[in-house]
Amino acid sequence: MGRAWDPQLSLLLLLLSYCAGTSLDLIPYTPQISSHALEGKVTAATFSLDQPRCVFSEHADPADAVWLVVAFSNATEDFQNPKTAAEIPSYTKLSSSFYYMTLKLSPELYPCEEEDIAVLRVGSDTNCLGNLSQEYCNAPLLAPGPYRVKFLVMDDNGRPKAETRWSDPITLNQGKDPRSIDTWPGRRSGCMIVITSILSTFAGLLVIAFLVASTVQFSSLWWPEDPSPPEQLHIGSFIGKRYTTHHIPPSEADTLPVGRGAHLPPGPCPAPIV
Repeated sequence: MGRAWDPQLSLLLLLLSYCAGTSLDLIPYTPQISSHALEGKVTAATFSLDQPRCVFSEHADPADAVWLVVAFSNATEDFQNPKTAAEIPSYTKLSSSFYYMTLKLSPELYPCEEEDIAVLRVGSDTNCLGNLSQEYCNAPLLAPGPYRVKFLVMDDNGRPKAETRWSDPITLNQGKDPRSIDTWPGRRSGCMIVITSILSTFAGLLVIAFLVASTVQFSSLWWPEDPSPPEQLHIGSFIGKRYTTHHIPPSEADTLPVGRGAHLPPGPCPAPIV
């Protein structure tokens, strides 16, 4: 007589087979914000991660794909790894399910060779804003978060194979309300107060120097100078030579011919002969 089949044992075997078929390899890696000294590693809409170099070599084949899962920090427990490619959540799911998958790359793009700067910038693709349903959309993040991310390896059939640990919460930068900025001088440091005082004094001296220079420059227009008296002429101030017109030296007068029509230079009349 055959033994009755235990339904509980059947359910246990089914559960074990399901778990064996869906279990993932845990990759001992935790994503993190880039450790490089970069400006803008975290902005109001993006953040930069270190690339997982030499992490997937033992867990992924060249035909597999490495996805980045981005989720709100309070939605990581609700995230279920997709079992097919059709279940991959796109960027449009972020506002409703609070997670999405992006940055689909080949494992070959994460080699073991180190580069000078190798980062993954989440939220940097503004071109896909016109088509948010595409699977590779890496559009800017619209909320400050906080977010948590992990890498997920999927085979060419869209089934998950391995995953990393979730990152620590990542909060984006936020602008401040101008009314919340404290401008009271008492909140400033001593060095800032000294620098402000020096600059204010220097600016005051420049203004005073400008006013003085302007006053000197235009004083002649406001108060014209008195004209100097004309130069007076004095007798004896000029020395000149005396000239005699029609003067003929005596040596030349003796040689002049005497005759009619001859003109003699004027002179005293000769005394009459007695």
